Amino acid sequence: MQPTLKPLVTLHLWEKKKLLILSVFIILIILEFKTPPAYVFGYLYTGAILLVNVFYGGKATFIATIVSVFLTLLNLYVHIGTVIELPTLANRLIATLSLIVTGWLSNSNRIYQQKIVEQQTKLQSQEELVRLRQDFASTLTHDLRTPLLGAFETIKAFQNKQFGEITPTQIKVLATMIRSHQSSLQLVNTLLDVYRNDLEGLNLKLYPLDLTVLVEEVANSLTSLASSNQVYLTFNYGDSDFRQSLWVNGDAFQLKRVLTNLLINAINHSRRGDRIEIILSSNTVKILDYGSGIKPDDFSFLFDRFYQSNSDRQAKGTGLGLYLCRQIIEAHGGKIWAENHSKGAIFGFTLPVYQG
Repeated sequence: MQPTLKPLVTLHLWEKKKLLILSVFIILIILEFKTPPAYVFGYLYTGAILLVNVFYGGKATFIATIVSVFLTLLNLYVHIGTVIELPTLANRLIATLSLIVTGWLSNSNRIYQQKIVEQQTKLQSQEELVRLRQDFASTLTHDLRTPLLGAFETIKAFQNKQFGEITPTQIKVLATMIRSHQSSLQLVNTLLDVYRNDLEGLNLKLYPLDLTVLVEEVANSLTSLASSNQVYLTFNYGDSDFRQSLWVNGDAFQLKRVLTNLLINAINHSRRGDRIEIILSSNTVKILDYGSGIKPDDFSFLFDRFYQSNSDRQAKGTGLGLYLCRQIIEAHGGKIWAENHSKGAIFGFTLPVYQG
């Protein structure tokens, strides 16, 4: 029964609109032709034009404008026996001009509003597509993490001889598998964090901490990696010859992730025998390497998600590490950047000084 009622309701509304517009025109025609030409009621046709534009659109608006102009000027002919004074003629011409302008502007506004609606629809579709992609990536990485953790625990059980004795060769194989799964798990965790941060923002646990201590802890944890690459880590305290504290209000866990990413990046891009200089000054940390440097075209995109440079620097990554670093530093109200120096690259960040 509803499919039958719907067309009837639509027809009823259409007839109401049509009746309203016709009533306006009839009333104005009566007023126009029952009064002398000096009384210009033609201006009121603008209401009828606007109604037509709202209900029926561009073509109907054009017709309504022509009809309104014709009726406004027709009054001069109907009262042809009456002396038409110049001000009356001028008023009629001004009225017709205003009707033309009203018709043109109302139609232009309608077109403009339609374009706005179309743009909003496109933006909503794009936002929905982005959200779906992010939800998909977040779900995928979360689902990948579970089997990786299971495999990781199983390998550790083999290492702990829970399934029997293992040979020295098997120990080496299991160690290689552990390192591989750790790298995969770290990648999945990073990807999951990146998408979560984009969707929900970064939830920081802020408290006063000494950035110098934090940098030294991270550097010490990476000593073995640096030694295996025959790279040496050194500290520089800027204008001071002595170790100094750098107090900031930060999240120690998240800032350690930034420092770890930047130091590993420097180690991977350094040649054997090179040194990496960690410069601590004021509220700024700079990590200076002596690798091949950064191409000028890469600077604008280094901290973008999934960006990978085509430079000659040795290591290739996923393009997520530097993006995550940017997320963390900017969430702290700081700034992260990269630049070249005479023999390599510098990655640095600045954090607001702790106001105790």
